[in-house]
Amino acid sequence: MKFGIVGLSGVVVNFLVFWVCINGLHLASLRSNIAATLIAIATNYLGYRYWLYRDRDAASRKREITLFLVFSGIGMLIETGVLGTSVYLLGLDSHFEQLGAKLVGLALGTVFRFVSYRTWVFKAMPEAEPQAAHATGSELAAQAELMLAAEEIRYAKAE
Repeated sequence: MKFGIVGLSGVVVNFLVFWVCINGLHLASLRSNIAATLIAIATNYLGYRYWLYRDRDAASRKREITLFLVFSGIGMLIETGVLGTSVYLLGLDSHFEQLGAKLVGLALGTVFRFVSYRTWVFKAMPEAEPQAAHATGSELAAQAELMLAAEEIRYAKAE
């Protein structure tokens, strides 16, 4: 539900900026799409990080942002590719045809982004497994490190 709310707000931002760019600023459709998608990516990141996935592992924020931008960029290429194909190969270049192509591209890009964000970007914190009686010293050390990392995150959130 939260993913849908954040995503829907991103869609609204994306279409609104796209519409302003092609009608108000008279930019080309692909430039308008890239500008609109970049602004939507920024607003979506804030929603995902600080509302939807706020309980996820934030220990490696640099990694998270990098992966988010990479997968968002691929999603933008999917969206822009569909729009470009529609406009430049199929000749569907009216503003409403462009909106339709943008909608199809956005839907495909959204499916890709959802799977990518959930799988690789905003990973769930690993749960500490109960200690086995036969665990080796290195396994115990690894479990202790996981527990310490989880505690540090909880303390950081409390501050």
